[in-house]
Amino acid sequence: MHLLLIHQAFVTTGEAGGTRHIELARWLIRRGYRLTVITSPVSYLTGEAKRGTDTPREETVDRIRILYAPTSSGLHRGFVQRLFAFFSFMFSSYRLALSVADVDVVWGTSPNLFQALSAWAAARRKRARFLLEIRDLWPDFAIGMGVLKNPVLIWGARLLERFLYRKADRIIVNSPGFIPHVQRLSGKTPALVPNAADVEMFTADENVDLAGTASWRKENEFVVMYTGAHGPANDLDIALAAARILRDRGAAIRFVFVGSGKEKARLVALSEALKLANVTFLPPVSKAEIKNLIAAADAGLAILKAIPEFTTTYPNKVFDFMAAGKPVLCQIDGVIRDVVERYDAGIFVSPGCAEALADAASELAADRERGRRMGRNGREAIRNDFSREKTAMKFEAELDALSADLRG
Repeated sequence: MHLLLIHQAFVTTGEAGGTRHIELARWLIRRGYRLTVITSPVSYLTGEAKRGTDTPREETVDRIRILYAPTSSGLHRGFVQRLFAFFSFMFSSYRLALSVADVDVVWGTSPNLFQALSAWAAARRKRARFLLEIRDLWPDFAIGMGVLKNPVLIWGARLLERFLYRKADRIIVNSPGFIPHVQRLSGKTPALVPNAADVEMFTADENVDLAGTASWRKENEFVVMYTGAHGPANDLDIALAAARILRDRGAAIRFVFVGSGKEKARLVALSEALKLANVTFLPPVSKAEIKNLIAAADAGLAILKAIPEFTTTYPNKVFDFMAAGKPVLCQIDGVIRDVVERYDAGIFVSPGCAEALADAASELAADRERGRRMGRNGREAIRNDFSREKTAMKFEAELDALSADLRG
């Protein structure tokens, strides 16, 4: 079976960003599938070009054929330019998809819905099956964040969402919190293929010098690490406010932020203005490198703004920290809180409350053995219930169902 994935933010393991799709792709290749990916030459995290030309280029990584569609670089330059970047990829990816031969299934993924629309159009043109993957509830998240306010645009976005849900031959979601929403709009029950992680991928290299890796760490400090996007949704102002509270208390607790995003420059400036000597900002690194950084930390931070929509999500960084054997300070309510508490893999922190985050960090710093026990619990949960292999097997089962439809 030949799959065509259209995904603007696709990255390989050598690049910074979410690796759900490259890891699923590598599994499918080993299982005998053919896979072509159409993605953007512009980094979704930074908005900077990662390919030096607007001309589509091609490369093969782990036997996965990757095609680069010309895309506007305005992702982080405001709402209008961000939309233009989405639209430019939608049109260029569709044109590029038409050149890919012998496709059986076109795999669309959202966010954003525009790239999923490209996938649907390509599937229709090629008379292939359309598999739709929902990783966030768009446009609900954008509305909840106040990014999307225009009633006409909201109406159009909801219309597009409903259209794609109903046109999909099969729908998968990465969080159980999305299932009722998809059922309501589509009349279909989506399959749950959750985010996951591999313990081996988050085990530090044996020969790495963790002290050298964490040269910013002072002796006996307790380190809380955040990895990922530095955007409006991530509420990192709360983490900086918590760091300020801990500094004023004289606590030996450091916050380390690894990654990039449209808010990073402002957050760095705010940290400097507040003279937060207990805060460190680091550039984004690849998944292959992040394991050694996380190994040098004592706890991981998962945080999102306190809006109802985010109670439905399964952030991948929670599973990454669990796989790395680190306790999670989970400042997100809802279904991901259920995971952390069910496995005793961390502490739930009230969203939007800096003092609660400072207290939780102090709690773990005061009882490090408890944190280590939570880390072991999390790692065992990944092995038993959230391994990448189990996730990939669930995904493959959905492809088998589509294959049966094709044969029928």
